[in-house]
Amino acid sequence: MSFNQENTVVRFDIVKNRRKYFIGSSAIIILGLLFMLFQGLHLGVDFKAGTRLDIYVGKEFNTADVEAVIKEQIPDVVFTKLTPYGQNQAYTRFDQTIPSDTMMKLETALKQKFGDQVTKQVSSVDPTIAREMVKKAAIAVAIASVGIVIYIAIRFQWLFGIACVAGLLHDVFIPIALFSVLGLEVDITFIAAILTILGYSINDKIVIFDRIRENLRSMKSKTIPELEHLVNVSLWQTMRRSIYTVATVFFTALALAVLGSESIRNFSLALLFGLVSGTYSSIFIAAQIWVNLKERNMMKKKKEKEA
Repeated sequence: MSFNQENTVVRFDIVKNRRKYFIGSSAIIILGLLFMLFQGLHLGVDFKAGTRLDIYVGKEFNTADVEAVIKEQIPDVVFTKLTPYGQNQAYTRFDQTIPSDTMMKLETALKQKFGDQVTKQVSSVDPTIAREMVKKAAIAVAIASVGIVIYIAIRFQWLFGIACVAGLLHDVFIPIALFSVLGLEVDITFIAAILTILGYSINDKIVIFDRIRENLRSMKSKTIPELEHLVNVSLWQTMRRSIYTVATVFFTALALAVLGSESIRNFSLALLFGLVSGTYSSIFIAAQIWVNLKERNMMKKKKEKEA
């Protein structure tokens, strides 16, 4: 499908304002780094070991009453503050694995206190498995990233590859930073969301870079203003496609976040953050980094010819 650049409506000059986008993203990244440095990440049992307990009480309840029962049945064990969610439900996390018979006694005590409608769901991970999960999660993200870099290097010029990797780093860091700022739990579903984000983000960037590469063959771009115009035209040619693609997934993830169960809520939120970040970075970060790199390359060649 070909595009006529004369029929492309450039509503505003995206490339001209690229420094503002760089400053805005840098500010968010620095803020996120500060939160991660001083507050850290709220790691789930998948990565930190311990036991997560989800309790369905079945009626309105006071968290202090439930916590009192837990302290009575499982003394001398540190657990996080009980967090309500959904309809008459709450969860907490213990810093160490709790035996199943102890959990059965706790369920019995809760039923005596709140009624037979009380149910529980327990997930435990011992320290060895938690360390293994961290290792495998890091390997999974690394393999996906390396694969993307190799693909971009083969299909496009190396300048496109550098811009694409910078954009992907931006896309991965923003959800991590927001989870740190909001104190949301990072578990194995979060890693699944990050890998999903990488897939959608690289697809969007490839579409934009492919349009830029195609226009380089047909549009004159021997000077910097001509290059910037070419990129502007390319971005607006792919703008509708980028927005429509992310919108379909965004509203699906939003529905899961609002209507879905607690077990997939963090996955949905991470996906929402990453989709917005990925679309933004494709247009306002990755493409603009390529423009900067290309302009430097053009200026270098010009100086070499003059010398």
